[in-house]
Amino acid sequence: MSNKDIRQLIKKLEAQGFDVNPTKNGHYRVSKNGTSVTTLPGTPSDHRSMKNCMAHLKRAGFKP
Repeated sequence: MSNKDIRQLIKKLEAQGFDVNPTKNGHYRVSKNGTSVTTLPGTPSDHRSMKNCMAHLKRAGFKP
C-alpha cells in the first residue's frame, strides 16, 4: 500500500464517521465515538501492518 493509498483510506474513514488524527511520530490514530480503534502506519513499509489495521477497522464498522 502506497502513501497515496493511505491518504485515500483516511478520506474514506472520515467520510464514514471515523476521526483520524496524526501523531507526533508520523502515524495516524483512528477513533470512532471517542474510542480508539487502531493506528495507521505513516509509511507502508510492512505489508502485514496494513492488513492488521484493516481487520481492526472492519471490526469497528468500516466498509471498504
